[in-house]
Amino acid sequence: MEGAVNRRPWRAWLFGLLLTTLASVATASGGATVDSARMERAMVADFGEAGLFMLQRWLDFVESARSLSEQEQLTAVNDFFNTYIEWVEDIVLWGEEDYWSTPMETLGMAAGDCEDYSIAKYMTLRLLGVPNERLRLIYVNAQYRGASVAHMVLGYYPSPTAVPQILDNINPTIVPANQRTDLRPVFSFNDRGLWVGNSAAPAAEPTARLSRWGDVLQRMQQEGFQF
Repeated sequence: MEGAVNRRPWRAWLFGLLLTTLASVATASGGATVDSARMERAMVADFGEAGLFMLQRWLDFVESARSLSEQEQLTAVNDFFNTYIEWVEDIVLWGEEDYWSTPMETLGMAAGDCEDYSIAKYMTLRLLGVPNERLRLIYVNAQYRGASVAHMVLGYYPSPTAVPQILDNINPTIVPANQRTDLRPVFSFNDRGLWVGNSAAPAAEPTARLSRWGDVLQRMQQEGFQF
């Protein structure tokens, strides 16, 4: 897919992202919920009827997916965002080199880049009750068209030491990470901490957060996510 990964030099990009926020955002380990009425009002105000249509489609999808098994939910969520969200660079979409969208913003624009796909999939699975400890957003060094590029995917860990299954916007098939020889993990994170490479133990305290991650969590709460 043309332009489906971040083309900025990955080492410099990664260094900038490792700045942590001074104020942490606490997140419960249980499931997340949403204030749908609040979301609907905000979506109409920010993105109009088209945004409201996408929000309602997503809310309907979440309700329908609650009856699925956890493995089926992974596939359904991955397919939903890969189908309805168009890949667009941040500079085109937001006028910024690197902007992390909330799921509401991604739905409202019906577009986003790799971080936005991964964040939206992460939060949707949390809403469906997938435990926080089974999910991590993973920064990888991806081999794409002969170049090394920065990319983000979502990892699902059936157990803490298991090989994660990879949800990706480039390769739509969910497979174990050891079958994705094009990806090399750099670090991963969720609401509990940050892990380096393939480490099973977190390298940061639960209060340590990437600055953009802390910011997007705060904006999600303002939009109606409760977690």
